[in-house]
Amino acid sequence: MTRDVLIRIRGLQALNDETNDVEIITTGDYFFKNGKHYVIYDEMMEGIEESVHNMVKITPVRMDIQKNGAIGAHMVFELDKKNQTRYATPLGDMVVDFTTTRIELEEQEDHIKVAVDYSLGINYQHISANSIIMDISSRQKVQDFSL
Repeated sequence: MTRDVLIRIRGLQALNDETNDVEIITTGDYFFKNGKHYVIYDEMMEGIEESVHNMVKITPVRMDIQKNGAIGAHMVFELDKKNQTRYATPLGDMVVDFTTTRIELEEQEDHIKVAVDYSLGINYQHISANSIIMDISSRQKVQDFSL
């Protein structure tokens, strides 16, 4: 995989009978070190002027997302474990917990896909069932494919 990557992140949230689907596509940096995939990218969030810097560390059994900037958090997703973090926003802090029920990692030479299903709690109350699907591809291969 090249360092210069295209990242597609899809988030799904199921709350009661409603489902929300959010998708972002951005560019970022990728590297592989000590058996872990690292993805670094910045994102702009609606209603917030400052960007959020993200560093994602992926293994077959765990995904860590470290957010810095307008939003601050260290989210850890480990299969069948409940992890808790302080999620800092411009409007105040929340205690957020994640109970991960699935992690799937697909690795190819120029493409990585990770899917995580989890239960989300905020301030010690269950809020929703969620999924994150992160699709990472070498930008060079994406450009070659589109020609």
